Amino acid sequence: MVKLYDGGVYLVNGKEIVPAEEAARVKQMTGQDVCPEEAKKGTIAYSVMKAHNTSDSMDNLRIRFDAMTSHDITYVGIIQTARASGMDKFPLPYVLTNCHNSLCAVGGTINEDDHMFGLTAAKKYGGIYVPPHIAVIHQYMRETMAGCGKMILGSDSHTRYGALGTMAIGEGGGELGKQLLRDTYDVAYPGVVAIYLDGKPAPYVGPQDIALAIIGAVFKKGYVKNKVMEFVGPGITSMTTDYRNGIDVMTTETTCLSSIWRTDEDTREYLTSHGRPQDYKELNPADVAYYDGCVYVDLSTIKPMIALPFHPSNTYEIDELNANLADILHTVEVEAARIADGRANFTLLDKIKGGKLQVQQGIIAGCAGGNYTNVVEAANMLRGRSCGAGEFSLDVYPSSQPVFIDLAKKGYIADLMSAGAIVKTAFCGPCFGAGDTPMHNGLSIRHTTRNFPNREGSKPGNGQMAAAALMDARSIAATAANGGLLTSAEQYDCWGDVPAHNYDDTVYKARVYQGFGKGDPSVELFDGPNIKPWPELEPLADNILLKVCSKILDEVTTTDELIPSGETSSYRSNPLGLAEFTLSRRDPEYVGRSKAVDQTERCRAAGGNAAEKDPALKDVYAVIGTIPGSENVNVQEIEIGSMVYANKPGDGSAREQAASCQRVIGGLANITKEYATKRYRSNVMNWGMIPFHLKGEPDSFEVGDYIYVPGIRKALDGDLSDIKAYVIKDGKATQLDLYILDMTENEREIVKAGCLINFNRNRKEK
Repeated sequence: MVKLYDGGVYLVNGKEIVPAEEAARVKQMTGQDVCPEEAKKGTIAYSVMKAHNTSDSMDNLRIRFDAMTSHDITYVGIIQTARASGMDKFPLPYVLTNCHNSLCAVGGTINEDDHMFGLTAAKKYGGIYVPPHIAVIHQYMRETMAGCGKMILGSDSHTRYGALGTMAIGEGGGELGKQLLRDTYDVAYPGVVAIYLDGKPAPYVGPQDIALAIIGAVFKKGYVKNKVMEFVGPGITSMTTDYRNGIDVMTTETTCLSSIWRTDEDTREYLTSHGRPQDYKELNPADVAYYDGCVYVDLSTIKPMIALPFHPSNTYEIDELNANLADILHTVEVEAARIADGRANFTLLDKIKGGKLQVQQGIIAGCAGGNYTNVVEAANMLRGRSCGAGEFSLDVYPSSQPVFIDLAKKGYIADLMSAGAIVKTAFCGPCFGAGDTPMHNGLSIRHTTRNFPNREGSKPGNGQMAAAALMDARSIAATAANGGLLTSAEQYDCWGDVPAHNYDDTVYKARVYQGFGKGDPSVELFDGPNIKPWPELEPLADNILLKVCSKILDEVTTTDELIPSGETSSYRSNPLGLAEFTLSRRDPEYVGRSKAVDQTERCRAAGGNAAEKDPALKDVYAVIGTIPGSENVNVQEIEIGSMVYANKPGDGSAREQAASCQRVIGGLANITKEYATKRYRSNVMNWGMIPFHLKGEPDSFEVGDYIYVPGIRKALDGDLSDIKAYVIKDGKATQLDLYILDMTENEREIVKAGCLINFNRNRKEK
């Protein structure tokens, strides 16, 4: 059972939940007068954020982190941005891992060029460099960096180490660049929601099952959006820390800001066994703590779960799915047809064999699935059994070499391989479509983090489509034992026999470059033909003209749709090369439209006649001259840019490229109903685009129309709540009411400067 409380709650003595409207009970129990404003200071999250806040206000935080981490499709751009802004060394421990472009299989030399760039950057600026195949980013951070009361920032959305008492946040590269420049992470104090765990999970239930149950309950309601999930309650002690890690990393899929867990003796044991006993301290809420909401989870009621395509929140109990296969799978086929839009075909009903669902592939991998406990449980299931010689295949990726080595010493790797599973090194590829892409029209079941559309390697434009469902390693192993017929782990009785993990960091001592505090400015950064600096971007003009280049009315638009993952990863160090893929799987014509707008703006900026590039502008300018207050505007000084409308963009990855790719080919603004995540909105602002919201419906404009926004720089200095714009079409101007949610002073100045790089250069010059 997962229950959401309608409002705020008090947690008394860490055990009793009291709804806010029953505050009188709290006084009866404790003798204390309580109010939310004071009791919120009793949360674990409050104490951790307060310790890292550099401002004199807890309402508006300015956070400095203890450490940072990036992987090899983000760190090049981050370092290039910081260099261009004047960085001379890494002022805090910065871990550069190589777990996304590890295969070096696409694009010739360019992936390994990025890796060598990372190694030389670690030597030059004083960083920590983890070579390919040694560990996935988040497992390395769990094993070596996370600790109780710390805060860590990462350029990957699944930066979550709450089960180790660390508040970790995944953000776009701009926010990491600010830390490298000794600036702060500025955010309004977030709401904190209690995740109250009660009872004990059944032996056949794994961390992914619990995570999916929570995600399914909260995501569509936006219950924890941009808030901190604080895990409390007696149920925590029923799980090992390794198990908790598997739940915690999936909190990203709720759209929360961060997470933090109550710590205990098992947390101490984990940190001690990893050679860091000094990083343990007990974290508990105060005797009375106030939360902005509460998710009550009775762990004993959780059953093996599955998240069907195309989102981690599309959840069902496996038993429920098996009892209603045809009806439920039909709904997925309908959604697949909508996503494919006639370009490809994906079917599930034809995969029902004898009343069971036949799947084609199983994957246990990454920061969610490749944990020691999960792999041991899978090996116990498959020992002496076979995956079969049919269409089903199983791949297992232990999350780090220390995990792999221990599994090998104890015989679990041999058990898996003897059953027909393929065991591979630490790699995040299956999570984002750069490895183990299934066959066309295939269904993959994965203990990974996401199952968004097109993330597993589909290319609908080429007629190729597949899909992924999320499951726990235990049920994936049970399915493998049945040759790929979907099976709940509850059908077997082999769970819970997991010996303690013997952590040995010898491989890290042998291969990881530990350079923090040892930077050598004389080291030359390794370059390569695909490593390109960011192009120059102009500051924002007083008046702007936006051409609508894409209009997406889907309920949610993911970052994987804004900039596809997978094969595009090889171009992550080449801003203009990567931008060619922007919206390619959702609106293939977008790039051409936006680049045409960019050429028009370049003509104008160079002193030319923009109307010669786009003859429609002649009539547009004439209409602008009729708008009150704009009669005397010099049209030569109106900046022209492209614009994307989407209802709710930015769910998923923290990759800043989702915004930078729009910007470098002419993007100047987004107009939305709401942003799916804070991190994508931050990326938009850090790349100098205006994060507009629309009052009302997007009925008055279509792709190809122009929207004129006068006095935008003045508006950015105001309260942002009422910004007048005008749709220019059919020879007339129709008023459009826009607004912008609150921006910090620096965010306003960054947008006016044209991007974060320009903002930092301007500061340096002053």
